[in-house]
Amino acid sequence: MTALKIVGKPTRSARDGIEPFVAALYATPGRRLVGVIELEHIERTEPAPGADREPAVTVRMSALEVAGPEAEDHLREAQRALYLQRTARGTLDEHGDIELTQTTLERCAGQLHATEVARLRAAVQLGRTQIRRVLGITEVTVTEMRHELDRLADLLDSTLRVTDPHRTDDTDED
Repeated sequence: MTALKIVGKPTRSARDGIEPFVAALYATPGRRLVGVIELEHIERTEPAPGADREPAVTVRMSALEVAGPEAEDHLREAQRALYLQRTARGTLDEHGDIELTQTTLERCAGQLHATEVARLRAAVQLGRTQIRRVLGITEVTVTEMRHELDRLADLLDSTLRVTDPHRTDDTDED
């Protein structure tokens, strides 16, 4: 695994973004700030083959903007949304529908848009796993490939909630 190192002084732009909050940070141990950060890749360490070291990337803070009290909740909500996107997990149920894990559903907290983002993310991960598995087969026949593509199409149909993949019109039937 590649190690991450955050080093050095922040750039002038990043220091300007946090400067108004430094005195309050000093005066209140344990205080937290919410902000938007940009990290810049400045160095890469690639050990020689067989070396007993792990690869590393070094970054520095190139930009930082700290939220004031009026914007803090908005940034925390954005942070929760990004976390949900990154951690969303699910499986396929017996009908081929995406079933989110209990943890993912709890993180969605009943928010429809969050649930849909998590469902789509889980479906993409399942599809990616399926594709990677097929790509790992060294000698795959055309018939096997067609079967795997059909399974992937079923997953995508389920994800998009298409009920009949052979249907050509967009009208609902009763």
